[in-house]
Amino acid sequence: MRENDDVRDSHSYGEGLAVVTVTYSPGNTLDRFLETLPKATDRQLSVILADNGSTDGSPERAALRPGVELARMGANLGYGSAANRGIAELSDDIGWVVVANPDVEWSAGSLDELLAATERWPRGGAFGPLIREPDGSVYPSARSLPSLGRGAGHALLGGIWPDNPFSRAYRQSTDSSAERTAGWLSGSCLLLRRAALDSVTGFDPRYFMYFEDVDLGDRLGRAGWLNVYVPDSEVTHIGGHATARSSGWMLHEHHRSAYRYLADRNVGPTRAPLRVALRAALGARARFVARNSDR
Repeated sequence: MRENDDVRDSHSYGEGLAVVTVTYSPGNTLDRFLETLPKATDRQLSVILADNGSTDGSPERAALRPGVELARMGANLGYGSAANRGIAELSDDIGWVVVANPDVEWSAGSLDELLAATERWPRGGAFGPLIREPDGSVYPSARSLPSLGRGAGHALLGGIWPDNPFSRAYRQSTDSSAERTAGWLSGSCLLLRRAALDSVTGFDPRYFMYFEDVDLGDRLGRAGWLNVYVPDSEVTHIGGHATARSSGWMLHEHHRSAYRYLADRNVGPTRAPLRVALRAALGARARFVARNSDR
């Protein structure tokens, strides 16, 4: 499908804008998220807090703000499932949905820049900003889809040789300043065309944590949509990505999701030995990383 083809959607949505953020005891970062959000756009928007069972009271306090609604999930459903349910709360006049972590800090005009890019990319299904770490460095948020070769090289060499060719190709880290398409965009901040999201039935709920954004980018691309990186839009991920896999459980979940993603794309009896090898290799890598992180 060509980028300039007309968009024909089975469901008609309006041009309204809403923000869905998945919360799980987010603390004070949620306050900063909501305090900086008004400067991100001149458009009116509503906010849905898809809460996975917070116990710190911050979502309840945030829901006292005008335009903020708390949607309790009843349990910790994981990121993608909670985002899906939050989006389902929106009316049909909302055609654009921002899914973002509650520890994002918005820069002035950041959402308006993403919305402006939708006019330049009529087949864009997902739009992602330039994401800065708390120290100001740029996080490689627009990447190539992981293949077996590229993924293996990145996994084996990334920790000891960060600038190796496999990691550079996967991260596309040499190109952070140009607006372009990518295989997938970081789920920490995404502007999504709701009709595009519908066409792939939203986030895959089998991913509790990690790789739900990689999987979504791949499925959007297969459905004829584009994932567009828009560096003129900037946000800061206050929590940062560097410590995202610090706990043993989160490390295990990351490797489990990586296996699911690759196994889903290597199905059938002839690929069974490959899936067995993948599971063993990822398990060994998880144990290696866990041992080194404990030192």
